[in-house]
Amino acid sequence: MNVRHILVYAGLMGVTGVAGLAVRFVPLGLPAAVVKYGGSTMWALMIYWVLALVLRGWRPGWLVVLAGVVATAVEFLKLYRTPWLDAFRLTLPGILLLGRYFSVWDIVAYWVSIGVGAVVDEFVVRRVVLPREGPRGGSGRVRREAGPSTFPSTRFARSGFGRDDN
Repeated sequence: MNVRHILVYAGLMGVTGVAGLAVRFVPLGLPAAVVKYGGSTMWALMIYWVLALVLRGWRPGWLVVLAGVVATAVEFLKLYRTPWLDAFRLTLPGILLLGRYFSVWDIVAYWVSIGVGAVVDEFVVRRVVLPREGPRGGSGRVRREAGPSTFPSTRFARSGFGRDDN
């Protein structure tokens, strides 16, 4: 893992975390729905950024699936009740990590924010901020040009197979 990759995704996690905390806990005068779902969307997006940092070689589509499954599983965990888990959910770390009440709308918000994060990851982070430098520069994708070694008919012609000039 290179340092630039780590710094970019750590920065995205930091900005997302600060935005989520600000939406939830700072009285910004935002509508109640934004406060409620803004924190949830930032939490789910944070999961995506953590996975993008740790699983560097994964494509954004697979990161969406994994982050969505993790966020959905944590949401369903809210249906499981035990005294010690309920006590943890009343603490600040419990509120931030697990939340307190199950909501299908939270799951919808998670998947939407993770999807938006993947689009930003694919089209901004990976293509503009962290483009891989390949042999020809740019996106890191090696462009294969058509040439004698590409097409079978040309290879046969070079090898003398099928020539009439014997």
